[in-house]
Amino acid sequence: MINIKDKKYKEIVKDILRNNDFKKLYNIEHHGISRYEHLNKIAYYSYKIAKKLNMDYRSVTRGALLHDFYLDGNERSSKDKFTDTFIHPKKALDTSSKTFVLNEIEKNIIISHMFPIYPALPKYKESVLVNIVDKVIGCKEMIMEYHYKFKYNFNYLFVLGLLILNS
Repeated sequence: MINIKDKKYKEIVKDILRNNDFKKLYNIEHHGISRYEHLNKIAYYSYKIAKKLNMDYRSVTRGALLHDFYLDGNERSSKDKFTDTFIHPKKALDTSSKTFVLNEIEKNIIISHMFPIYPALPKYKESVLVNIVDKVIGCKEMIMEYHYKFKYNFNYLFVLGLLILNS
């Protein structure tokens, strides 16, 4: 988990991070980490970039933090997890809209973060930013997840091979 000390960032997201439903994301796996951790990474890095580029960093931060806010969890089948790739922006927007007051930029960030896989167009530069940050960090998270799984499986097979050779 990244350690965020930025007071402005914390002020922008405190109501979201204190929400009991949002806290449930701690227990849902996403790219080898918790969905809670994934969302915080995307939100924080998007916030930092948006501030430097003089964008609406408040909307960027909140939209990014909510872009995967839906409560379908680890109990889903592999098929459902795959299907969610294509439909979860709508789920996240529905959950976020029921839980928080959102502006138009935040709504567009959430619904369009999977463009072009999900057919909602990013209408704002802030939406494009979060889309890109999510893709870059998501790819890195997936590479790390599969790297660790491969490394674990390789080590397991190596030890198994040694045991067989020594029998």
